[in-house]
Amino acid sequence: MYYIARNYKSVFNAAGKAKIDCETSLERLGFKNLGFKQSSIPNSVIGTLKNFFGISLALIRLPLNSTLCTQYPNSKFRNLILSIAKLKSCKVITIVHDVKCLKGRQENINKELSQIITSDAIIVHNQSMKQWFLEQNTKTPIIVLGIFDYISEKKPIQNQNTTIPNHFSIAYAGGFSEGKNSYIYNFDLLENKSYNLKLYGIGFDPQKRKVNEKESIINYQGSFPSDQIAYNITADFGLIWDGVSTESCSGQYGQYLKYNNPHKTSLYILCGLPVIVWKEAAIASFILENNLGISISNLKDLNKTLESISKEDYRAMKENVIKLQDDIMSGEFISRAVNKSLELI
Repeated sequence: MYYIARNYKSVFNAAGKAKIDCETSLERLGFKNLGFKQSSIPNSVIGTLKNFFGISLALIRLPLNSTLCTQYPNSKFRNLILSIAKLKSCKVITIVHDVKCLKGRQENINKELSQIITSDAIIVHNQSMKQWFLEQNTKTPIIVLGIFDYISEKKPIQNQNTTIPNHFSIAYAGGFSEGKNSYIYNFDLLENKSYNLKLYGIGFDPQKRKVNEKESIINYQGSFPSDQIAYNITADFGLIWDGVSTESCSGQYGQYLKYNNPHKTSLYILCGLPVIVWKEAAIASFILENNLGISISNLKDLNKTLESISKEDYRAMKENVIKLQDDIMSGEFISRAVNKSLELI
C-alpha cells in the first residue's frame, strides 16, 4: 500500500493541513511514501518542480498490482498518476478534498469527474456530496468520511469549561476575502448584545468595519500557522458561515457549504468548541445528530438563539465535543474511511 507525499507551500493554509493529515494517517495505516519527503517550500516554482520530480520517482517505484492512495485535487499531475497506476494494474483510492465544479471553478463536469471516478474507490465528505456523485451516474464505490480530522500531538485544553457563559464569544477562523466571508463586517449591524466575535486568519481589513472600533463587537486576534492555531483560539462557539450575506450563505462559497465539510469544523472541535452552522450546510446534519452545536438559517436570529440555550444544553454540547476531540486529533475518521475502501477493493 502506497501514497505519494507532496510539497505544501503554506503553513497557514487549511487545505494543506487537511492533506498533510491524510498523509500522516496513511503512514500510520501502513502505507509507504514512494516520493520525496513531505515539505513546505513556499516558492510556487520550486514547490511544483519538487512535486513533479517526486511524483515521477514515485511512479517509477510503484510496484505492479499494488494499491495507491491519492488525494484530489492534484490537477497538475493527476492524469499522469492515473495513467501509470493503470498501466501497472494498481488499485487506486482517491480522497476527495474539493470538487471544483461544485465551487463554480470548473464548467466541464465530465472532465473533472473523469479525474476522480477513474479510481477503485473514492472517499467524499458527506452524504450530500455522495448523492451528487450518484446523480452523475458514478459507479465507483463511494465512502462517506463524515468529518475531516485535525491531527495534533497535544490536545488543546483552553476551552474545556462546560459552564455556560453570561456573554458568548464566537470564533471565526479563515482567510478573509471579498467573496468568501465579507458578511463578517456586517455583524456590528445585527442585534448582538449576547455575543462578540473573535476573528483568526489572514486578510482582515479593519477599515471595513461598519462602526468605529470601540463600538464594534468584532475583535481581530491575528493569524497563526495551521499546526498552532488550535492552541490560540479561546471562545465558546465556532462559526461556520460563508458568502457575502448574513441572511443566508450565498454566492459560490456559501452554496458550496451544501456539499463540503469545511476544515474549520474540525479545528473548532479540536479546540473544544461547539459549532454554529448554517442550517442548509451539509455538515449541519453531522453537527446536530451528534449534538455538537446549533444550526441557524439567518445570522439575525443568532442573538435570540444564544439567549435560548440552557445550561444543560450547553454542557451537553461541550461534553460531546470534548469526547470527539480524541478521534479528530488522532486521525480516526480518515483511517476508518481508508480501511473501508480497502475492504471494498
